[in-house]
Amino acid sequence: MASDSVTRVLLTGASSGIGLEIARLLTARGCEVWGASRDIARLPQLPRFHPVRMDLASDDSIRASFAQALREAGGFDALINNAGAGVFGPTAVVPAELTREHFQVLVHGPMELIRLALPTMRQRPRSTLINISSLAGTFPVPFMAAYSAAKAALSAFSRCLRMELAGTPLRVVDVQPGDINTPFGGSVKRVGAEAAGADRARQDTVWEAQRHEMAAAPPPQRVAEAVWRILQAENPPPVVVVGGFVQARLAPLAARLFPARWMEWVLRRFYRL
Repeated sequence: MASDSVTRVLLTGASSGIGLEIARLLTARGCEVWGASRDIARLPQLPRFHPVRMDLASDDSIRASFAQALREAGGFDALINNAGAGVFGPTAVVPAELTREHFQVLVHGPMELIRLALPTMRQRPRSTLINISSLAGTFPVPFMAAYSAAKAALSAFSRCLRMELAGTPLRVVDVQPGDINTPFGGSVKRVGAEAAGADRARQDTVWEAQRHEMAAAPPPQRVAEAVWRILQAENPPPVVVVGGFVQARLAPLAARLFPARWMEWVLRRFYRL
């Protein structure tokens, strides 16, 4: 897609981390970005950036905010579902309402936003839907079952939608970041930390492994650049994995070549479980 035609973008989770870097890069390269966050005060003040208050935990908020943004933009060339949330803790003790909230923000909210955006996006000469899921959908993170499962669901939804829209001008791309050095870890809700003995030690081991990997991970600009390349491409790939060499290149290849039991053993060794 030529850069002069990608002028109107709707982006969720634009207040920090990957979303903030996407907003900075796209506006710097001439795009008009309607960036959404639950807390509008946290959104950046940038040229060509239009703040949108949207709470993905509420379908009413999604519908009202989308309608307002659509009126302002007159139509979107790209929708980027980026907003994220995390919860860390043993599956047996994570409250059911927290899991439901997780899936609302990471799966049901994006699906509702896509449903609202499809009619007008399909009318454009060419448009792009980018769902930013996670490599955790392929390589689940222990004690982050809800997050891993929700990201896997978003990836599956992207694949289905891509087939449904085959032959239309709307391209669907699943972007799967590996570990990226963002403030995301600081916003993860941790439950079950009061466990004692071996259970607490196992949780702490995984938590520290994740924290160490995030600190050494590539910056969020790498994901923003990948998004820009997708918008520029005539025929972008259905899945784009972003991260360090091991996660972005070797891990997806290993997942295709080796049995699931072997990959699970590798993950347990990595997390020292």
